[in-house]
Amino acid sequence: MIDKLAYLVAVARERSFRRAAEACGVAQPTLSAGIKQLEDELGVMLVRRSSRFYGLTPEGEKVLDWARRMVGDAAAMRQELQAMRTGLSGHLRIAVIPTALATVPRLTGPCLLRHPALQFTILSHSSATILRMLEDMEVDAGITYLDNEAVGRVQAVPLYTERYRFVSAADGALGGRDSVTWAELNQVRLCLLTPDMQNRRIMDRLMRGAGAEPRAALESNSQVTLLAHVLTGEWATVLPESLAETLALSPRLRRIPITEPDATHEIGLVLPHREPMPVLAAALLAEARLLTRPR
Repeated sequence: MIDKLAYLVAVARERSFRRAAEACGVAQPTLSAGIKQLEDELGVMLVRRSSRFYGLTPEGEKVLDWARRMVGDAAAMRQELQAMRTGLSGHLRIAVIPTALATVPRLTGPCLLRHPALQFTILSHSSATILRMLEDMEVDAGITYLDNEAVGRVQAVPLYTERYRFVSAADGALGGRDSVTWAELNQVRLCLLTPDMQNRRIMDRLMRGAGAEPRAALESNSQVTLLAHVLTGEWATVLPESLAETLALSPRLRRIPITEPDATHEIGLVLPHREPMPVLAAALLAEARLLTRPR
């Protein structure tokens, strides 16, 4: 039954029988037949369909909640048995908000030293997408904001406090200042993240709270694109302090504290709230707690 439940999870996530079959590594007729068998076993229709997927029935939504838990528990059980036989090994998938990507090695590096057989895939996504991917079991963990917007039913460990820096050419507008205020940022040509990113929503709220209407002359979901524009000397941006200090920025650029207010937000590791926790996720959680333990 676990395979059939996994088919249902994949169909709900992909919203396509073809893509779900590809994700599960089976032929589409095999997947469709498996879901039909699951419906026959449970005695209810789970999927609205003809030749295409049209969503889950109310009964299908209820079964999906159980299916996610049961498929996740089965995978966790296999991980734990594998760890008992050969030691901790496997593949950890972590989704990270773009502004926190530069801090990920602080977590993955020590974890890999402790467990050399681990492998990591790091994906960059918005905070909302990270929470959806956790729910759909597309990733094992996420790194996102903890205190700005609701994170739902997850287990969370704070990793660090995010502060902000105005990044500009030294000879640009405001580039010679020792500090700038949020209200002053709309005096320059700003390039910022797109509004689907929580970091951008934080920036907009801070500027409005200071009495300035946010204005971005350019928006992108890529920090590389933003920095490429700032390097021309014609643009400025706002970066988290940790990212601004980690990147090898040109000596021509200045990282200037932003005040009034001196805003901060908590960034942390989030994992599905499950007991027992999968051994790979538990290893990552233990490393996060070591990382933030008072020295």
